[in-house]
Amino acid sequence: MKSLMGYVAGLLFGLGLAVSGMTDPARVLGFLDLAGAWDPTLVFVLGGAVATNFVGYRLALRRPNPLFAAAFQLPTRRDLDARLVGGAALFGVGWGLSGYCPGPAFASIAGISAPLIAMLAAMIAGWFLARALSRGA
Repeated sequence: MKSLMGYVAGLLFGLGLAVSGMTDPARVLGFLDLAGAWDPTLVFVLGGAVATNFVGYRLALRRPNPLFAAAFQLPTRRDLDARLVGGAALFGVGWGLSGYCPGPAFASIAGISAPLIAMLAAMIAGWFLARALSRGA
């Protein structure tokens, strides 16, 4: 059941990305172009996501446990370390250069293009590099 719910959540997320146009890297790059032809669409998508999560978490956490699991699995760490800050910076640089973040990139696989292949290859290489570095630490 857990896998099915994960699939449904991913499908809903991908559908939301497609409907909002966030699978188009030009929209994301347009949002980041403050001095040029700025596209505010991403602000509304992010605002909708924040509002939905704000309400959803409050409703969900009133329950004693999730619908399809024995207990909630919430993060407990609250500290910032170099790996978190470095990873966030690397994510932001990659997103700004390509216009893709992982969710929209996977949702865009049906319309594969050279920039998308380059982004996915870099992301996969980053996963392997992060694993190798964490083993050495």
